[in-house]
Amino acid sequence: MSDKYSRLCQKNFQKMQGFMEVCLLLLLYKESGHGYGLIEGLSYFGFTEENLNLSTLYKTLRRMENDGLVRSLWEMGDQGPKKRVYDITDLGRQELEDWVDFLRLRVERIGKVIDRYEKITL
Repeated sequence: MSDKYSRLCQKNFQKMQGFMEVCLLLLLYKESGHGYGLIEGLSYFGFTEENLNLSTLYKTLRRMENDGLVRSLWEMGDQGPKKRVYDITDLGRQELEDWVDFLRLRVERIGKVIDRYEKITL
């Protein structure tokens, strides 16, 4: 990844917070998850240790829980301490559906921008 791209990503960190919420809802759609497992899942979507840490993840999950998008409960681990496990709510499922509709439209528009750019610069 180029330094220029990296700077753009850092500049848009807050926008990425919203994207992280969508990714978390998607990860929780089929199965419950806990912090470390969710961080591993977020790596698929481009989140790395450089732009995500457990503190940021848990703040996001708490905000999502306050908004009614996820719920959590404490579970005993096989070994070691309890861990907080998150599930998506019905409201979270609806939010995910709305986001996917929005993202489909955004992808279409972004494709048009890229297409036009390539036509005028090549």
